[in-house]
Amino acid sequence: MNLENAVVAQVMIPIDDFDRGVSFYRDVLGIPFLFSAPPQMAFFMCGGVRLLISVVPQGQRAQRGSAVYFGVTNIQAVFTSLKAKGVEFVADPHLVNRGPKSELWLTEFKDPDGNQLALMAEVPVGS
Repeated sequence: MNLENAVVAQVMIPIDDFDRGVSFYRDVLGIPFLFSAPPQMAFFMCGGVRLLISVVPQGQRAQRGSAVYFGVTNIQAVFTSLKAKGVEFVADPHLVNRGPKSELWLTEFKDPDGNQLALMAEVPVGS
């Protein structure tokens, strides 16, 4: 038995401040809020993956390492909207790869707790 047919069902993102984290993911990023279990956990639905933001227990260090990439259809529009809400991006959306049928565009940013996030878009060639 292995993970051959598994899907990513949930991703946990460590946060330091519960209210600030909920506000950022719900109000700034606009990810649909599901429910919370204050003062530690809040759950959101992003496509088919549930995001759990969780306050790190006192005395433990947050393990930050994996970046979360949000797939969007119009990277420039989402970038402009989030930037207007105060999200600070590392750079403007930029072309990472051009294939025969599509281009991959990316732009990176961080949440208030320093977790690495990004927007990505697969843009069909000729669009």
